[in-house]
Amino acid sequence: MTIPISILDLAPIVSGGTAADSFRNTLDLARHAEEWGYNRYWLAEHHNMPGVASSATSLLIGYVAGGTRTIRVGSGGIMLPNHAPLVIAEQFGTLESMYPGRIDLGLGRAPGSDQLTARALRRGTGSDGHDFPEQLSELRAYLNPELDPDSDARPMGVRAVPGEGLNIPIWLLGSSGFSARLAGQLGLPFSFASHFAPEYLLPALELYRSSFRPSEAWEKPYAMVGINIIVADTDEEARRLATSHEQQFLNIIRGRTGPLPAPVDSMDALWTPQEKMIVRGKLSYSLAGRPDTIREKLPAIIKQTGADELIVTAPVYDHQARLRSYELLAEVAKKLD
Repeated sequence: MTIPISILDLAPIVSGGTAADSFRNTLDLARHAEEWGYNRYWLAEHHNMPGVASSATSLLIGYVAGGTRTIRVGSGGIMLPNHAPLVIAEQFGTLESMYPGRIDLGLGRAPGSDQLTARALRRGTGSDGHDFPEQLSELRAYLNPELDPDSDARPMGVRAVPGEGLNIPIWLLGSSGFSARLAGQLGLPFSFASHFAPEYLLPALELYRSSFRPSEAWEKPYAMVGINIIVADTDEEARRLATSHEQQFLNIIRGRTGPLPAPVDSMDALWTPQEKMIVRGKLSYSLAGRPDTIREKLPAIIKQTGADELIVTAPVYDHQARLRSYELLAEVAKKLD
């Protein structure tokens, strides 16, 4: 591929399906993605969402890594405020020990859930993401204490086993400027969630690049951009498949959650003009079409963002259609100018 392209999988539970179905489909897609040349396969932490099965993200990463051979597997991301940094260091140290050289640790500071669920996860209200930089420092100190042996970021005498001394790439993820600036200051790679927060994409990338300070891990900025892409044999079929995602976002702005709906021939009877504008705005970094359509439109996004890598999500109801979408996208990627 002329630019690395990766996959972000929310392990969708579709209407009429189960979490077990979702896991089987996730592993099947990951195996195909490896064959088709995708760079990495990430899974996202969400909670209390009936349409997302990847809540136990580290477990699912292990399942996918164990069922594949070469593709990088990681988190897109782990929501660090939900966890003790030591636990994440141990979990990803375990994964890296099992699948050396293949594990990525992408971190976010949002809860990945509603506030009530966030409180349930944390057993209190004291961790709302405001101390994310301190949590990140503690996590990094567990994994690589040699960077600053005198650091007080981790409790004295506490070590991550396994985890300590392992070279696990850390990424920061975000949908605003906070993580963009922090990633730049720490010299870490950065991934922006433009697949649902497109309005902040370009300012965040500029902030990341202008704040970047070289580190031992990265000499220059490395930005990955999230985008929704659905490819089918015709433009009409791709747009029809995309209505599942549009319905899902429509439900979110109405305060509802549920499984990924089946596609419909038209959204006109389902949303108001105002709702249509909101949904389309949130999905402005989305493409749906036949291969020639995607090949025509994708380079403009790459040029506009200066992305070093793309990470693609395709919320498609039918598993075979989702496989076909990623297969066609891989063919498109090989022919990009």
